[in-house]
Amino acid sequence: MRILKGPLEFQWDKGNIGKSFKKHKVKDKEAEELFFDKKHKIFKDRLHSKGEERFRIAGKTKKGRLLFIVFTISAKKIRIISARDINKKEVYLYEEKT
Repeated sequence: MRILKGPLEFQWDKGNIGKSFKKHKVKDKEAEELFFDKKHKIFKDRLHSKGEERFRIAGKTKKGRLLFIVFTISAKKIRIISARDINKKEVYLYEEKT
């Protein structure tokens, strides 16, 4: 699924900046790297898309770290909700699709 077109811009505010680092040791800039992984996989997050449409992405950072991110798109900007290391089931989904 490809939903991202053109240049990417990220939205970081008080509510989400540094949040994933505190919980999962994923820096904001590191999380952004997934969107530039040519093999990343994006899935709609139907379960959690109540007030806003949410998506999930699985991909690798520049250093090869596999991450799983939940995000939304607002005004053509990506807002990362959470980022963490990928689990075994998600590794399978990423590798199966690439």
